[in-house]
Amino acid sequence: MKLLAATIAVALPVLLSSCGSTESPEPASQAAAVTPSVLVEDAWVRATVGTKDTTMTAAFMALTNPGNADIKVISATSPVAGMVQLHEMAMKDGKMVMQEKAGGVNIPAGSHAHLSPGGDHIMLMELKNPLKPGDEVPLTLKFSDNTTHDLTVPVKAFTEEEEHYHPTPTPK
Repeated sequence: MKLLAATIAVALPVLLSSCGSTESPEPASQAAAVTPSVLVEDAWVRATVGTKDTTMTAAFMALTNPGNADIKVISATSPVAGMVQLHEMAMKDGKMVMQEKAGGVNIPAGSHAHLSPGGDHIMLMELKNPLKPGDEVPLTLKFSDNTTHDLTVPVKAFTEEEEHYHPTPTPK
């Protein structure tokens, strides 16, 4: 009986210590960096095949922020384009012009933002190849809370006015 008690006294602490983990839990900031905090839906990229300028296009999508703080899309990247910028349509000298959107696209807390033709959008410039309906474009969004969201976005035909994304230069 003494031998059994001695064996339990030695083995029990070893068994109990192996049940716990010596690793500390992942900090919340690291968890946030791998879990997108913004939901992305209905993303698509405008086809360039058949357009006047096949070197640029735009990406559109619905962005939903379920959190308690505003978040901004601050940049985007894609291997299909030499340059990617956030753009807006704005009134300038009485005319609608497309320009880079300073400060990013805000997605209000508990709400949504739409990147759409004629409004805020992601411009893909210096395209390496023309894009046709059915192609897919890799796109990475970076947000102000240091999260990123990797997407594979379908290319769709675009039948609206081409001038929205290829404005003619304003005469001087």
